[in-house]
Amino acid sequence: MHNNKLANPGPLGLMGFGMTTILLNLHNAGFFPLTSVVISMGIFFGGLAQILAGMLEYKKGNTFGLTAFTAYGCFWLSLVGILLLPKLGLAAPTDAVLLGVWLALWGIFTLFMFFGTLKANRALQFVFASLTLLFALLAIGNITGSAAVLTVAGFEGILCGASAIYLAMAEVINEQLGRQALPTGVIKA
Repeated sequence: MHNNKLANPGPLGLMGFGMTTILLNLHNAGFFPLTSVVISMGIFFGGLAQILAGMLEYKKGNTFGLTAFTAYGCFWLSLVGILLLPKLGLAAPTDAVLLGVWLALWGIFTLFMFFGTLKANRALQFVFASLTLLFALLAIGNITGSAAVLTVAGFEGILCGASAIYLAMAEVINEQLGRQALPTGVIKA
């Protein structure tokens, strides 16, 4: 007998997103400087692992997962590019206002993705709602130059990343145990 069941790539993508988001937002909240730890996490776990998860969601026929993980993986890689390309002499540095516009575009994308979660579990809805808020705060903070808004965004981003980690581990643990050990707020059809 051959098992054709495909593994769930969601937890990998959620962990890549969640852990990288927490790490960057610990910086945004003022706890740590922006160092190679954040850059490396952005390339390899936030970027590449999420893109891999997105490609695996494609294999499962999950358009939402494909779009979310691949797009946010590319978000992390492009953020690394924004930070590193000027240091390598390959592009002019961007100013805070244009960075804020870039973040606002990601916020608009995320808001539309949030609407795609409305029939999903509450935990996924929270991840996307809190990410929409995070992008809005980061955009406003960069466009206005408000350090206070950026600090608030950092704390909100830590919460957003933690919610993604929770959902990732709930999916792994619940599947392994064959029951709903960690609640995700499943919506009844």
